Amino acid sequence: MSEGQERAWDELSGRYRIEVPRDEAATSVLPGSELDPHEVFGRVAPLVVEIGSGQGHAIIHASRENPATDFLAVEVFRAGLARTMLDADREEIENLRVIEANAPEVLDHLLPEGSVSELWIFFPDPWHKKRHTKRRLIAPDFLPRVARVLRPGGVLRLATDWEDYALQMRKVLGESDAFEPAFDGEWAPRFTGRVMTAFERKGLAKDRQIRDLVYRRAER
Repeated sequence: MSEGQERAWDELSGRYRIEVPRDEAATSVLPGSELDPHEVFGRVAPLVVEIGSGQGHAIIHASRENPATDFLAVEVFRAGLARTMLDADREEIENLRVIEANAPEVLDHLLPEGSVSELWIFFPDPWHKKRHTKRRLIAPDFLPRVARVLRPGGVLRLATDWEDYALQMRKVLGESDAFEPAFDGEWAPRFTGRVMTAFERKGLAKDRQIRDLVYRRAER
């Protein structure tokens, strides 16, 4: 991290970062470590969780524009979280918290069942080499974790600039009984709540089409 990010980590963690009980790894979550979002934020409000929040551009914009909603950024790269906290402090944002942890473990152990109104996964690592595609996050074994934390009717938003990953996402979600498409046609319209980020600009610069998908947690 830069000196500024190191300073932000030291000075702003008490305000924005949720301390996570660890298992064996540095970014793990100890089973049984469930948090209470209402206690964390000091109120009862809809909760939006972004997995892989990166530098925090999307979630900072969203938290600023939606003060009646609470936002949680989940990221394993400390530098990105430090940048997120710096920007949140600069804009005096109160409805945002960050977690440094592996996303699957956050979904398994930390977030209560049915506690999330929306879950965002924008431009996850595409693992574009054929021998690495099995590492992709959006896969059949990941969806039950998402379904557990989303409230019935809750929304899962996805975006990627890799066509084959977008097709994989749509196939996996289409085969799940826990989710229903919330769009017509092949792809969802671009989510207006997502600001343009470096990842999206990079994809557009390489003439890759950005594809959005949005699904609802089945009520049944």
